[in-house]
Amino acid sequence: MTRQHKISIITASYRSESTIQDTLESVNIQTYPLIDHIIIDGASTDGTLTLVIDHGKRVTHITSEPDKGIFDAYNKGLAVADGEIIGILNSDDFYATPHVIEHVMRAFEDSSVDAVYADLVYVDKDDTNKIVRYWKSRPYRQGDFTRGFSPAHPTLFLRKSVYDRTGGFNPGLRFAGDYEYMLRAFHTHSVKSVYLPEIVVRMRTGGATGGSLPFVKKQNLEILRALDSQGVSIFKPVFFGRKIIDRLMQRLRAPFVRMPGSAS
Repeated sequence: MTRQHKISIITASYRSESTIQDTLESVNIQTYPLIDHIIIDGASTDGTLTLVIDHGKRVTHITSEPDKGIFDAYNKGLAVADGEIIGILNSDDFYATPHVIEHVMRAFEDSSVDAVYADLVYVDKDDTNKIVRYWKSRPYRQGDFTRGFSPAHPTLFLRKSVYDRTGGFNPGLRFAGDYEYMLRAFHTHSVKSVYLPEIVVRMRTGGATGGSLPFVKKQNLEILRALDSQGVSIFKPVFFGRKIIDRLMQRLRAPFVRMPGSAS
């Protein structure tokens, strides 16, 4: 019988009273048994922490203090996480089914696998049954970052050993710290990854990563900084053209998505 490994799930929160209960409950109902849920809160003054205490059945650690942004919060979570596998689930996102972690951990039974990622859907912030965009991914090929492709970060799970050798997130990047980290892990360090062709996360629109035009502009400038920092050369018109087409396709796919358990 294969030994089960522990997974640490890091949730960064700040004034998340209206959404974090969904996050907590989606972790609570996971069928996989060995889960440590770590909450890193940015000194919320609303009811966020009360909800965590009342509903976080699998929460093993809570930190609530000012931070320097979401990527600083991730690093605080990494510092206390002791699971062999680490996932990140923000406080306005939630797992799509009770079997997400079970499926992810099954992929990690192959000891050569460093990373597992999958698909996600963006849902309306008020009606989470309404799918707005469908980020369908694919297996990673070396060089994909030069072609405008990256995995969906909320679906990414990594071995702790990967963070140990690649470092954490760059808190100096306020809008694209997740992209920069994945670029470093996949492109520079060539982690071995597995793509799960299933939807694992429902992500509310308008959350911590914004979506407004000013945000997109700042994010893309940071993406260019990240690419430059890793010595990655791109042809900007093609690179950003492919990203625009990909976002358009995400919206066009949305009406045809069928979530597990939904009527066909």
